Amino acid sequence: MTLSMYQASIPLFVQGLQNLSALLSKAEAYATEKKIDATVLINDRIYPDMFPLSRQVQIATDIAKGGAARLAGVEVPSMPDTETTFAELQTRIEKTLAFVKTATAAQVDGSEDKPITIKTGGKEITLKGQDYLFRFVLPNLHFHTSVAYAILRHNGVVIGKIDFLGAIA
Repeated sequence: MTLSMYQASIPLFVQGLQNLSALLSKAEAYATEKKIDATVLINDRIYPDMFPLSRQVQIATDIAKGGAARLAGVEVPSMPDTETTFAELQTRIEKTLAFVKTATAAQVDGSEDKPITIKTGGKEITLKGQDYLFRFVLPNLHFHTSVAYAILRHNGVVIGKIDFLGAIA
């Protein structure tokens, strides 16, 4: 059985974003229950030189929408990074999910060898579509959702591995 570029990308982007949304919902409920100012969680970070939760969510959504757009050969939608509440972060995830779900198999499949140029670390790099997906997009999406998970777990939000993975069956 062959795994298509669409199957290896869009469903994983959707699952990662849906799981991130569920984590944020649990975090918001936790903050309310424990009478914690939500901005404490939203602005927390694992270490001083790392980005806070809000930025982790912004980057995860940027990676998913950028990945979907570039693989599908469409323009990457722009979103300002201004979210400061759980509601705003959820809206950003919802908008990203809506966009990612517009990518079709017909657009994405066949992008394995398509040259994709991105700016990262202050420089431009060009990767073939398959390398872009497997060496840049998926690792970055997993990294930033994992860090968001770790920030919330560190702050006592009652979440576990299944919350990160989401429903498998």
